[in-house]
Amino acid sequence: MATGLVLAAFLGLVGLTLSKANHDTALSGLHDRLQNYVISYLAGTEVNRFGKVFLPDSPPDPSFSRPGSGLYALVIGEGGFRAESSSAIGRDFAFLQPLEPGQNRFGRVETRLGPLYYYAYGVAMDNPPRKPVLLTFMVAQTEDQFEGENAVYRRTLISMLSILGVMLILLQLLLLRWSLTPLRKVASDMSRVERGDSDQLDSQYPLELTGLTERINAFIDTEREQRTRYRNTLADLAHSLKTPLAVIRSRLESAGDAPSMRNDVLDQVRRMDELVAYQLARAATSGRQPFATAVPIAGHAEDLVQSLEKVYAAKNVLCEFDIDDGAVFYGEQGDLLELMGNLLENAFKWASHRVLLVVKLQPQAGRNRPGLWLSVEDDGPGIPEDKIEKVLQRGVRGDERVQGHGIGLSIVQDIVRAYRGELQVDRSPEFGGARFGVSLPPG
Repeated sequence: MATGLVLAAFLGLVGLTLSKANHDTALSGLHDRLQNYVISYLAGTEVNRFGKVFLPDSPPDPSFSRPGSGLYALVIGEGGFRAESSSAIGRDFAFLQPLEPGQNRFGRVETRLGPLYYYAYGVAMDNPPRKPVLLTFMVAQTEDQFEGENAVYRRTLISMLSILGVMLILLQLLLLRWSLTPLRKVASDMSRVERGDSDQLDSQYPLELTGLTERINAFIDTEREQRTRYRNTLADLAHSLKTPLAVIRSRLESAGDAPSMRNDVLDQVRRMDELVAYQLARAATSGRQPFATAVPIAGHAEDLVQSLEKVYAAKNVLCEFDIDDGAVFYGEQGDLLELMGNLLENAFKWASHRVLLVVKLQPQAGRNRPGLWLSVEDDGPGIPEDKIEKVLQRGVRGDERVQGHGIGLSIVQDIVRAYRGELQVDRSPEFGGARFGVSLPPG
């Protein structure tokens, strides 16, 4: 509808412009034609030695000889002289006034028999030895003839522009339908995803829609991973709680020593509390998000280190920073705090005196968001190479966690996996202790 309205307005302006241009051209042509008739009459007019004027016997156009033809000729002069063509009999030319030699006049005038367009020209006919004879030649044409020609042009113009407008609107509809086909394809593919017939928008789309569909796919993956993580977490939690609950039930059913039973129940409850805290931390991980906001890293790192320095004040640990200016984390602030907090706490726990936090941006051409490298090094005993693989095993049950790393390292691994990154454990080249490095891909 908008295209049709704009097109109608445009074609209307074009029609008015062309009609005005044609009117001006036709008016200029009428002027030239009437002027030529006057010149023809002037060329054939003679004046005898007695000053009598003789008009040409044959007019320049047969219409001058046909009464009521709409084309008229008139000559007036001194002493009431008046001569007119046969077509001008009975017409009203009272508007015509004598003109000075060389003076001409062209215009439109209203008469009692209708409007006329006329051209008049004043001349002085030589008549030696007498004084020149002053005459005014005029040729007129009815407006009906002139406007009739313009009306034919306007009707033709309106017809052609109307046909052109309909054709252009049909062409616009075809072009819109063709150009919007990819969007209808996206909507159809989204319906297939909603019905469960497809996992992603897997069709080929134009370049203009590629960024949109890629982000939609990333959003779908994120939501699906989040649901999977919640489902797995609940399953793991239920599985992990089976053993402590079974122990509690058996101890309560047994009629053993009350203090011993109380200690066993407290141990199992404490274990259940740790399992619940671990699984809730896993479930709360947001993971990689296409539209995540940028979280500054330096400020949060300083706050974490200040807190840990108070907790481990007896060890007098010095934590150094090597953080790029403007380094940010694209995700939830809670995930960043869990990630850095657990790695730094692990380093403070095993370090002798020194800890190093390194954060580096890793830009990549064609990506909107840079990658991120985050590592924490300490000067503690480190982790033997043959135990690194065991440290990085999936910690989904409480009894599968490596001694000395606790729940924290398992949470780190879950967060890194949620953000599609990699966790590397090796020996610090500077301090000789352990180095935990996290690499997050660009977005």
